[in-house]
Amino acid sequence: MQKLLPEEIEKRSFEIITEELGGILLDEEQALVIKRVIHTTADFDYVENLCFSEGAVRKMQEAIKNGACIVTDTQMAKAGINKKELSRYGGEIFCFMGDEDVAARAKEKGGTRAAASMEKAAGLGKEVIFAIGNAPTALMRLYELMQEGMVRPKGIIGVPVGFVNVVEAKEMVLKADVPYIVARGRKGGSNVAAAVCNALLYGMGRAY
Repeated sequence: MQKLLPEEIEKRSFEIITEELGGILLDEEQALVIKRVIHTTADFDYVENLCFSEGAVRKMQEAIKNGACIVTDTQMAKAGINKKELSRYGGEIFCFMGDEDVAARAKEKGGTRAAASMEKAAGLGKEVIFAIGNAPTALMRLYELMQEGMVRPKGIIGVPVGFVNVVEAKEMVLKADVPYIVARGRKGGSNVAAAVCNALLYGMGRAY
């Protein structure tokens, strides 16, 4: 078995993905995201599952270049996003799920921490891209906050995984008048949320 360096493994992985996609034609910008999600999950269903609003990749990359921050719903997604790359443009990554005030707010309202964390994020006073990979209640509350005029995201990455309210929450985002990248259906996860963010970051001025 040939020993390869990490960068060689990644390069070869993307070559294999491209080969296995065969004659499937992907939008050039969207391909950066789709291929990295497949690289992360080894799941080619994301060719069909990932939905993009018009110009979503370009618009979110522009937001990042202008210093937008990223808010996630899990520490796992936060850990998986390339912070050094984001910091080049002045952005930070936030996850409020473990904050005491978020736990208290959730208990007081009888809701989830994920929903309460979106309320805290709405008060950040920064331009934000939301990357939701675990909690459909985060997406649902985010949509409500948008309807209430409390937050205007620069983009939504809606890829929570699961069975309860997951499909419905994602479909809500498809109605939102903001740039979005959504994995329709049950599939997704924190690793997918991080992969989408990294695809946006790595695709800015660099080829795959």
